[in-house]
Amino acid sequence: MKSPELYQSPFSGQIARNTGGVRRSSLSIASDAFIFFSGAVAALLLVWTFSTFSNPQPQTPQTHNFETPVSDPKRSVSVTDDVCAVNSNGLNFRYDPPDPNFYDDPTLGYTIDTPIKNWDEKRQEWLKQHPSFASGSEQRVVMVTGSQSDPCKNPIGDHLLLRFYKNKVDYCRIHGYDIFYNNVLLHPQMHTFTDMDFKIPLQRYKNHNFVVHGWPKLIYEKKSWTSLNAGVFLIRNSQWALDFMDVWAGMGPQTPSYEKWGEILRETCKDKAFPESDDQTGLVYLLLKEKEKWGDKIYVEGEYYFEGYWLEIVETLDNITAIYNNIERKVRSLRRRHGEKVSESYAAQWEPYLKDAGYGKFSWRRPFITHFTGCQPCSGKHNQMYSGQSCWDAMQKVLNFADNQVLRNYGFMHRDLLDSASVSPLPFDYPA
Repeated sequence: MKSPELYQSPFSGQIARNTGGVRRSSLSIASDAFIFFSGAVAALLLVWTFSTFSNPQPQTPQTHNFETPVSDPKRSVSVTDDVCAVNSNGLNFRYDPPDPNFYDDPTLGYTIDTPIKNWDEKRQEWLKQHPSFASGSEQRVVMVTGSQSDPCKNPIGDHLLLRFYKNKVDYCRIHGYDIFYNNVLLHPQMHTFTDMDFKIPLQRYKNHNFVVHGWPKLIYEKKSWTSLNAGVFLIRNSQWALDFMDVWAGMGPQTPSYEKWGEILRETCKDKAFPESDDQTGLVYLLLKEKEKWGDKIYVEGEYYFEGYWLEIVETLDNITAIYNNIERKVRSLRRRHGEKVSESYAAQWEPYLKDAGYGKFSWRRPFITHFTGCQPCSGKHNQMYSGQSCWDAMQKVLNFADNQVLRNYGFMHRDLLDSASVSPLPFDYPA
């Protein structure tokens, strides 16, 4: 059953006037995310394929009170126990030789004003010291995500932030990716994964360091500020990435040239309706004006819904489900129940049946990422092009659509995509 208070007015009382079309808040990802990415990338080795950060081993829960004696820590853990030291991915979290590396350099900092140099060499030296992390590092992925540090002004916002975070955790767990979440220096951008089976085509990007969703014709011919979407991107853990982020961040509001950049970007992209510098237009500018320096390493992905517009997607979900179910009825192997750990092998089996599905708008393939541009349920200041109710309903549908792909492995599903609270058990050979 739906909660009447949440369902009827999730965005009420928080609506702001907005005359700037799809204009973002001036404190958008253009400002704070720059700081987060250029800091955390270096500090935690946290970006795209060459990442070496991984979650620690789970600890066995113990019940204690104030009078429970604590065992001798020297006897409770054996640092020489190789079986416990190495996780299921072959990564050894207990081996850290005393040889000096970049972590011992007192001059190395993690903020924008302290650029890191020779990062590729530093990273390679660390991998030599930690050989268990070197194997497979080219295919290792970490997702960096976050939300604002304060409670949402709109009560429904915190609930949605939790659900969107769960969606990302589900995706990373299914594909064996690491995830880093923080609520410092980030503003909530409502993205979700819609297709939980989709595997990022890393091989396609092997010669590139940065991947963003966009349309080259709109970038280079129209010079439009809406020719790409910088809310979600892939970036390789490399010196190139650090240098690029330093330049990109140099257009942000933390710099003394912020107002000047606003004028430059508006002059570059004539369709830009507001004067502030922003991350999206800044990226378009770098592709147009500094293409020789950066462009060869940037991949503008337009072949699939790397980041799809929610209004184009949400009303197609029921039809997409019906088509997938119809295919499964004809192919028993596709509907076989299986462990979540082997989901990727079953996702690969779908590809021959999706060859005519197309990509992007009008496709009946599940979109990879749904981007809720203009919906800001945390602040309630959604764009006036949309109603709060339409944003709420769309988010419910997309989240439950993705959740159904997870629940199927356990024999359940949301029958109604607008009902997040209820699930139904499925017949053994569903949907036969």
